[in-house]
Amino acid sequence: MPTELFNLIIGERYIRNLGNSIADYFSQIKGLFGTFGVIDFVDILFVALVLYMIIRIIRETRAIQLVKGLVFIAFLYFAVSILGMSASSYLLKAVFSNILIIIVILFGPEIRNILEQMGKGAARNSLRTIVFSGVAVEVNEIKKAISATCKACADMSDDKIGALIVFENDTMLGDIVASGTQIDASPSKELIENIFFPKSPLHDGAMIIRGSKILAAGCILPLTRDNVSSALGTRHRAAIGLTQESDAIVVVVSEETGAISVAKGGTLQRNLSTGELRDILESQFLPTDSGSDVTILRKIARRIKKS
Repeated sequence: MPTELFNLIIGERYIRNLGNSIADYFSQIKGLFGTFGVIDFVDILFVALVLYMIIRIIRETRAIQLVKGLVFIAFLYFAVSILGMSASSYLLKAVFSNILIIIVILFGPEIRNILEQMGKGAARNSLRTIVFSGVAVEVNEIKKAISATCKACADMSDDKIGALIVFENDTMLGDIVASGTQIDASPSKELIENIFFPKSPLHDGAMIIRGSKILAAGCILPLTRDNVSSALGTRHRAAIGLTQESDAIVVVVSEETGAISVAKGGTLQRNLSTGELRDILESQFLPTDSGSDVTILRKIARRIKKS
């Protein structure tokens, strides 16, 4: 009997403490919104913008796993505080009291990267570059992908190795990607040349690039139903066919002549130089300094949608 009474008292005390903690928490929230003003809104917006910049920069690095771990610990700290677990709260509080030092130690390279991007923007006196520093990092990766593609096409053109490279635009090509072999790798000259090396398993299909990543290779494209020149082979017909059904840009290297062509909007531009190929791709996928903020925001929205 005394044991049951003791357990009952402990249970009532636990429930009372839990109820008081929850009541205090919501009381604090109510008090916060009671004094909420314009400055508070700007403050929250600024913090959200900083967090967005950081996430955009580190989301493709291993640091994102550390962020997930810290978020989990934060939720754990919140839970043990609500439940009134004094020992656990004391332990986690000791961790978060030194959180700035922990962040600097864990995310040293990423912090350096963020400051470099902001410094580059400040050097050009461009607020837009500072605000969208995460996008600047991604644009730099897209530029590397275009450069790798152009170098690989130049080599394959010299060796008369056939290639079919699709740059996805606004229209998603999930069904095309599903028809090939998943790769999900950063483009490099060596990787692209290996994919299209004669007699390799993925040689005859198309390679799909989304943003700064090779999504898949060996993909099957729809052939155009229009009458085309007899000098054009299956790769050219497939390039024209896909661009008639989407806004993708397709690069073709002829296996017979080594000529580089680009299909866009159902039209084929033939016998291009490597420089002309680079200009076409960069004008399509890289924002220009003269571009409007609306254009850049549209490109940002496109990248987020495909993430």
